[in-house]
Amino acid sequence: MTIVILAIFAYPLSKPVNEYRPKNVIMWIVIFCMLFNGGTIPWYITMVKYGMIDSMIGLILCGGVPVFNLILLVNFYRGLPKELMEAAEIDGAGVWTVLVKIVVPCSVPIFATLVLFTSVAYWNEYFQGLVLSSNESHYPLQTYIKQMVVNIQTTNLSMDQIEKMDKLSNKSLDAAKVFIAMIPMLIVYPFLQKYFISGIMLGAVKE
Repeated sequence: MTIVILAIFAYPLSKPVNEYRPKNVIMWIVIFCMLFNGGTIPWYITMVKYGMIDSMIGLILCGGVPVFNLILLVNFYRGLPKELMEAAEIDGAGVWTVLVKIVVPCSVPIFATLVLFTSVAYWNEYFQGLVLSSNESHYPLQTYIKQMVVNIQTTNLSMDQIEKMDKLSNKSLDAAKVFIAMIPMLIVYPFLQKYFISGIMLGAVKE
């Protein structure tokens, strides 16, 4: 979902100023918000006002626009040959037709890279799930694992069991958590590896 929003949002920002006049103003606003955010409390109040507490949509959209990914995508679009777009426009294609049938098919490497970045970022995130979810059944995996270690119930344990638990190390549990959390990313990465390096290089250099 965020990749689709980025693709639509980044395309006009890759155009020259004479084709899209608000470009510089929007880029300055986006970069300013990336460098100087409002803080946790205003962010939480905003999420409450929009009714995104205890919802999947809230966990997806809580980070707003990922500016780093947006810059990568804008620079990638700028590197696409202009002749492709001009040829499509001569044939009568509109802006949306050019985006859907020309730009998007040529952007598979950068999309695969952004999918990997976004997947890893969401998979490793636990704080947002902790703040935005009041019900443990709505916790993401990382938040659930974190709370599972913090909230160890000792009320039903005997003194002997508590003493044994104090002598145990958390290293084994931490290793198990890391291994389980790594499995989905290890499964996804081989399918995106061939696009990863090319996507980064194509989107990171601006001529």
